[in-house]
Amino acid sequence: MRAAVFHGAGDIRVEETRSPDAPRAGELLVKPLWCGICGTDLHEYAQGPIVIPTAPHPLTTACGSQILGHEFSAEVVQVGSGVTTVQVGQRVSVMPLLFCGTCYFCRRGLNHLCRTMAAVGLSYQWGGIAELAIVPAANVTALPDGVSDLQGAVVEPAAVAAHGVDTAGVRPGDNVLITGAGPIGALASLYAASLGANVFVSEINPVRADLVRSFDVGVVLDPSAIDVPGWLREHTDGIGVDAVIECSGNERALQAAIASVRSAGRISQTGLHTKAASIDPMVISEHDITISGTWCFPVTDWPRIIDLIDRGRFPVEKVVTAQIEMTDVVEKGFDTLLSPTGDQVKVLVRANQGSH
Repeated sequence: MRAAVFHGAGDIRVEETRSPDAPRAGELLVKPLWCGICGTDLHEYAQGPIVIPTAPHPLTTACGSQILGHEFSAEVVQVGSGVTTVQVGQRVSVMPLLFCGTCYFCRRGLNHLCRTMAAVGLSYQWGGIAELAIVPAANVTALPDGVSDLQGAVVEPAAVAAHGVDTAGVRPGDNVLITGAGPIGALASLYAASLGANVFVSEINPVRADLVRSFDVGVVLDPSAIDVPGWLREHTDGIGVDAVIECSGNERALQAAIASVRSAGRISQTGLHTKAASIDPMVISEHDITISGTWCFPVTDWPRIIDLIDRGRFPVEKVVTAQIEMTDVVEKGFDTLLSPTGDQVKVLVRANQGSH
């Protein structure tokens, strides 16, 4: 079968690789349909291996070259023994996190913090940018007729964004700032708006800013042109916003988040910082500000996110700016997304012909 395989930094090849064997008990053989390229994938391509294991992973034993893709929808081709939750021919969305179920965190329902966590498409033998894959049946949720193959591939980043917004305790009527309008920030803006929040988005990149403007969910601000914290306080009677979802992983954005949030406000650090950031802890204490980190998503969130999409409350497809073929995954996918002059925000890869 064909698959996009990571071999090292700057080395992703679309090549023929071995097809999976028949699924074992509790497993599914699936045909991936659409698969998103994630920021984690980009980091691996630019600087990896980072998450991709260079020694056998303790949970999956995966090591070395890796079939990429952890944001994907698929069609069930074959079910292993004991599987009763889905049937051959059904379309599904894959929750990619793999966890031990027995560690301190798993026993407390915090499976996304499992001490030996792995992920399909990163530290597992199979991935979504491939013609076939094996996944645990427990990790898929069937897609209703009202949710497209493409929408099903955006459930994973949508769950990341929703977790960030939920962690900040956003409620109807809240003023919410989202810093950064990459895929997660853009999805966070859609989700926060669906909760009834008044949304403000800070984004310096004109392509990303224009994308969020097209959603018509709130006000888009350019931090290179205005003082965002000052503007927000001016438009909130000097109070500041109730919550900030920091989605850029940028030091200046985190500082702006602290300066923008009201006293007793909440900041959700959802964007991943690749280096240390400087903040003033005294400001956090003086104003009783809560800053919470978020990592991935609750592993049980797929049915809820899919239901919101199905009911039209969470139009996740709006963040998709390009749909490409697997053969173009490097040039039109990874290279374009990493280019300073790239004009795409969220790129989805067609893993199999006929995906719609």
